[in-house]
Amino acid sequence: GAASASAACSNLGAVKKSGDTMTGNLSISGYLYPSLYLLPTYNSTTNRTVFEGSYVGASSFSSWQDSSGNNRRMLEVRNAAYEAGRDNALVLQAIAGQDPNDSTSVAAPADYLTGIADGVKGMKFALPKEFLSEALAPDIAAALRKTADRLTALGAAVEEVTMPELDKALPAYYVISSAEASSNLARFDGVKYGFRAQNFTDIHSLYKETRSQGFGAEVKRRILLGSYVLSAGYYDAYYKKALEVRALIKAAFDKVFEQYDAVLSPVAPTTAYKLGEKVDDPLAMYLGDVYTVPVNIAGLPSLSLPCGQDREGLPIGLQLIGKPFGEAALYRAGYTLEQDRIGG
Repeated sequence: GAASASAACSNLGAVKKSGDTMTGNLSISGYLYPSLYLLPTYNSTTNRTVFEGSYVGASSFSSWQDSSGNNRRMLEVRNAAYEAGRDNALVLQAIAGQDPNDSTSVAAPADYLTGIADGVKGMKFALPKEFLSEALAPDIAAALRKTADRLTALGAAVEEVTMPELDKALPAYYVISSAEASSNLARFDGVKYGFRAQNFTDIHSLYKETRSQGFGAEVKRRILLGSYVLSAGYYDAYYKKALEVRALIKAAFDKVFEQYDAVLSPVAPTTAYKLGEKVDDPLAMYLGDVYTVPVNIAGLPSLSLPCGQDREGLPIGLQLIGKPFGEAALYRAGYTLEQDRIGG
């Protein structure tokens, strides 16, 4: 939801830059809209901001995976990508770093602009074979390979690698995120802050009516799933196993980054579907996150941008996954690709 609002505001021109917190799905950018989206390294930005002289913060969904990012509209004119990339990097410089009042934030590099126009010559990109499965739409697979060819032509090296751990990322993500959401959202009970139901008779009915009326169907679904996997009889079978899978995925990325500067990936297995088309099929919608959730699980930065269109004219999203605190390299590669695409 936050990503949708962020990208919509940015592309409608309501704001020059928009921000949100991401917990596993940055596909709204470069997938639905011609925009550049940067998901920073986990904890390199604070989830708090200043509003009217006082600090306010984003409500946490999944504490181990939430990360504040920013969105910038792409325009189809020469050098627009440079403006988008530069603006996006400037915003990251403003929001990155340690917040003394946010114990989850860490010190982060302060300069994301140096070298943004240096090109990709000498850079090495990994392309996981698992990202090229039959689940990927043919038009998206073709666009991804075309991008790999362009990177090679521009002086970079692109090599296919094997990361079998990625196949387990989606179920692990939904177990972990739902478990943490069920805990984090317990605070919204109508007592201290937030929505409060008007018709209740005692404290128990207050809780029940507030949460029944205040949460939508998808939020309730996540809370139920999270409560289930955290229950005494299923904690070890689900939540503990998901944490072990997360460690394996993080280790797999660490191994790849010993030899490569970034990982090349699609954003989603398909282009945008029609409004409301899959609203009654949550599993199909969850599968749309299959390429983005590994990034959040591993706490890595990722840059998404458009890389073409399918046969129906819908935008195709490309994702560049970087090393921890490697946002500068992602901006460099993203800027190069966009300038090449528009003939800059």
